[in-house]
Amino acid sequence: MSLINAELICAAVFFISFYGLIVSKSIIKSIVSIVVMEMAVIMFLISIGFTDGMIPPIGQNMENAADPLPQALLITAIVIGITVTAVNVTFLISLFRQYQTADWDAVRMKNWE
Repeated sequence: MSLINAELICAAVFFISFYGLIVSKSIIKSIVSIVVMEMAVIMFLISIGFTDGMIPPIGQNMENAADPLPQALLITAIVIGITVTAVNVTFLISLFRQYQTADWDAVRMKNWE
């Protein structure tokens, strides 16, 4: 698979999950859509930073060494994504305990009462 196809697939997955986030009536589906969007962005950045023939920056030969900074930033993005997911699930649990539902519309209707 060429690099351009990988970038297009990542963009398509991002926009499909964004659409799922907009039209979803379930809080759980919204959380899953956010997670898929985060992973699509990470995979997109990995596909942009990939260069064939690069080696890890270990040892004396640094001619074709890969830049470790994007890798460190992506690991940070993954950790932040996991944290955002944990906070979202915590909010879901709190909403479910309060309203006994995981439906956005039902929460809105009970909130207006």
